[in-house]
Amino acid sequence: MLKPLLIEIGVEELPAVPLLKELKNIEKKYADVLEKYSLLCEFEFYYTPRRLVMWHREFKTSQSDSVEEFFGAPLAIAYKDGEPTNACKGFAKKCGVTIDELSSTVKGGKEVLYYKKNVKGKESSELLETIISTWINSLEFGKTMRWGSLTNGFIRPIRWVNVLFNDQLVDIELFGVKSKKETFVHRISNFNSIKIDGAKNYFDVLKDGGVTLFPELRKENILANFKTIEENNSVNIEIDEELLNEVIAITENPTALLGSFDEEFLKLPPEVIITSMKEHQRYFPVFKDGKLINKFVVVSNALTDDFTKVIDGNETVLRPRLADGLFFYHNDLKNGLNTKGLEKVAFFKGLGSVSDKIDRERKIANILFSKYKPDALEDDLNRAINLAKADLMSEMVYEFTELQGLMGYYYAKEANENDSVALCIKEQYLPNGEDSDLPSTSLSAIVAMSIKLDTLLALFSVNQIPTGSRDPFALRRAVNGIIRITKEYNFDFNMIEDLKELASSYENIDMKKLNNFFLERVKQYHKVNPSIIEAVLASGEKDLNAIDSKIEALNNIVNSEGFSECFTTFKRVANITKDIDLSVEMIIDSKLFDSQAEENLYLEYNKVLNTNYESYEAELDSLLGLKPQLDKFFEDVMVNADDERIKNNRKSLVASIYKSILKIADIKEVSI
Repeated sequence: MLKPLLIEIGVEELPAVPLLKELKNIEKKYADVLEKYSLLCEFEFYYTPRRLVMWHREFKTSQSDSVEEFFGAPLAIAYKDGEPTNACKGFAKKCGVTIDELSSTVKGGKEVLYYKKNVKGKESSELLETIISTWINSLEFGKTMRWGSLTNGFIRPIRWVNVLFNDQLVDIELFGVKSKKETFVHRISNFNSIKIDGAKNYFDVLKDGGVTLFPELRKENILANFKTIEENNSVNIEIDEELLNEVIAITENPTALLGSFDEEFLKLPPEVIITSMKEHQRYFPVFKDGKLINKFVVVSNALTDDFTKVIDGNETVLRPRLADGLFFYHNDLKNGLNTKGLEKVAFFKGLGSVSDKIDRERKIANILFSKYKPDALEDDLNRAINLAKADLMSEMVYEFTELQGLMGYYYAKEANENDSVALCIKEQYLPNGEDSDLPSTSLSAIVAMSIKLDTLLALFSVNQIPTGSRDPFALRRAVNGIIRITKEYNFDFNMIEDLKELASSYENIDMKKLNNFFLERVKQYHKVNPSIIEAVLASGEKDLNAIDSKIEALNNIVNSEGFSECFTTFKRVANITKDIDLSVEMIIDSKLFDSQAEENLYLEYNKVLNTNYESYEAELDSLLGLKPQLDKFFEDVMVNADDERIKNNRKSLVASIYKSILKIADIKEVSI
């Protein structure tokens, strides 16, 4: 039988960030618990800052009956001289029956003790307390709180519990709180608890009490408010999805409001204003004609018809934040952009100061500059490297650490540094994520690449190597950034030889671990069939850019129509050549050919060999296009001929073809 089930766990206001981090796991963890107790069925999950809600339109009233089987020791061990042994007695005790009630069955070719019993499913109401408690205790929000005399904790104190099964209260206790047939609405509507009759009444009470229970509806309401503000004021609101999710999580009755601040603060770089509004106040910036204006949008949780005081209050709170920013900005401009003091700022234990890091980065940058020869001045490169970390000494970056690099850019511009240097400072940390922008010039790319390479090599030199999911210094992200930069700017970076050269300035680097780490990132970076990556790497290619191009080429061909038939032929080619040393030159004597199939294959192969290709894909496509000639060759010719010279000549022909393919990828490694 199926009945509706409502579970509401009422809490003090949940912090948005920990809640959102665990959000993707909450439903799965609940489903896992239901499955464990054989009660899994459809449900909906809702949340507000003050409640976690599970709603089943239909929930089983009891577990299904089941059959439980027990297998014991072989009969030869269970009985001795017709008498039950301790093994038999122990098995009977485990099953909760007498020895006479046991039977036997065949398992694994042996006759063993056996007992089967029918298990009647438990009533769901008896299990709900355990289910809810197990689920709640499985949630991981980071830090927890303990309150009262409790020894266990939760992210915030639990204040009420409401569990209704078929509109009847289920008596449970959670963190010392006993379930009651009541809930709480928006505090401005009613501070006291409200009695409820059942599930339908529950949803109505929340709605009437100013609580929008459904997160998606809160989002729709906020976005609708945004649209109205934009249309009424001819402005654009920058919608940061992460920030939007936060305000959805901290409001029960969201209303978007337009506020303003003094135009004087627009003297600040836009990023300073935006960061201050987002980080400290959760405000959305407002633009007009593509420029930031002295307006902001706040999402209020108030329940009122007059929001004047709410807007005034938020404007009052923002003003000193921006005033501080303007004060820091003017002070930083007065002090200028310089690196004095960085020699006293430690980078990492055993790796010296930030000033020492700059010296290492400069050395790498000059090596890369000589290698890639960008259309830029080497003096600009060294100037950019020297000033890249200077803003770490600024008051603004001390207050807003996420603005490092960006503030250096603005201070460099104010100090009349040239545009190339300023841009390098601004883009030094790019890319800083999977979807991040890349440096916009080759000089910026070299600076960014040098910074990432030093961080990687320096930390490996003091054995700070990522393990498992632990990567506190984002070294995996650094390698991903290097891969993206080399691809974008066509930099030929050999992950063995170039790393070896650059690592020579660092002590105690385990090159094998470094190379394996780099190689693993290459494998993880490319989102294709893993066997395609292995096939390309098996070719011996070490250049990041070439690896990327070859993977793309092979992936396109493997996913093309008819590849599976082609693959069969070249798998045979690989098998024939497996005992041949492909590192030596293949000698083919056309005078030893004694069939048209041999001559045709050799002729077509030479055409392919002597063609200039614009891409690896075109070259590989032509090589695999030899399939008809190869099939005819295998049909008409006996490779392992009695004459040793003819046999070796035929093997050399086949091996030459495979060797040409192997320059791009070892195709036999592909799994289809």
